[in-house]
Amino acid sequence: MYATILFDFWKTDSWLSYILTLLACFVFAAFYQYLENRRLQFKSLSSTRHPPSPRTGVSAPLIPKSSTRSAAKAASVVFFGVNAAIGYLLMMLAAMSFNGGVFIAIAVGLTVGYLVFRSDDDGVNAAVENPCACA
Repeated sequence: MYATILFDFWKTDSWLSYILTLLACFVFAAFYQYLENRRLQFKSLSSTRHPPSPRTGVSAPLIPKSSTRSAAKAASVVFFGVNAAIGYLLMMLAAMSFNGGVFIAIAVGLTVGYLVFRSDDDGVNAAVENPCACA
């Protein structure tokens, strides 16, 4: 099976290299779901509200009270950027390779990744779920 995947140097010249390429696409798609799970957990952590502390002295509303919340928010932003890049790469790889095997490997990888990493949240993140890999 001869196929060029994404770059000129990534060519399959045998069934073994083609199967390894499909396996790599599958793992990369499942890894996307893992990162999306981490991003949603950091987003949840950064948006949790702590009970207001008693007012003593001067308050500074522009300075975050908790370094944990701001670190979680920064991690959420970084994960969003990485997830957006990986999602767009997966979608373009699936669409532009004109290869049914690659498309199926990515779709199954996203599905299995969702099953393993994100299906047990009991609807906690249902409001932010989006089935598009590039969102």
